[in-house]
Parts: sequence; structure tokens; C-alpha cells
Amino acid sequence: MNRRLKFVSTIFLILVNLTGCVTTQAPIEEYTLADAAIKSAKSVQAVRYSAGYWHQAEEFFRQARILYREREYEQAKDLFIQARIAAEKAENSARLLRQKTGDIL
Repeated sequence: MNRRLKFVSTIFLILVNLTGCVTTQAPIEEYTLADAAIKSAKSVQAVRYSAGYWHQAEEFFRQARILYREREYEQAKDLFIQARIAAEKAENSARLLRQKTGDIL
């Protein structure tokens, strides 16, 4: 009985240690999509035509990259998503304003 108890407790400790090693995966897809959205917004001069959304996107992306390097993947993922959304809004807003003013894209 004593050997069985030791065996069960050893298995339990191994499982507890393995469970503690599980980590969140790096948000590579979110990073890539946010980066692409920022580049698209930049290509239509969003910094000039939609400065508010542009600066918001840049700030979210900057903060997300810091968290990514620090392996704070959950928080980084959320900020990459916010950066992508802000960059898409900046691009859409810039395109609309440029179209209204007759500025050629």
C-alpha cells in the first residue's frame, strides 16, 4: 500500500509540473495582420488624412510589439487586434477623404 501511495503521489506531482509548463502560443497571425493593415494605411497617407486613427494604430502596435518581445502573448494579441482595427479605420477614412477631395489614390 505504501509503494502504491508513493507511485500515485509521484504521478500527481509530474502532472502538476507539466500543467504549469503550458503556455500561450505567440500571436503570429495577429502580428502579421496588424503589420499589413498599418502598411496599407501608410500607403494611402493615413497619417495625413486620418491622423487620429493612424496614431492610435501606431501606439497599439508599438505596445503590442513590446509585450510580444516580453512573451506576454495574451495581452499582445489583444493589442495587435486593436492595432489592426484602428489601421483599417485609418485606411478607410483616408481613402474616403481622398476620394471626396479628388485626390488620386
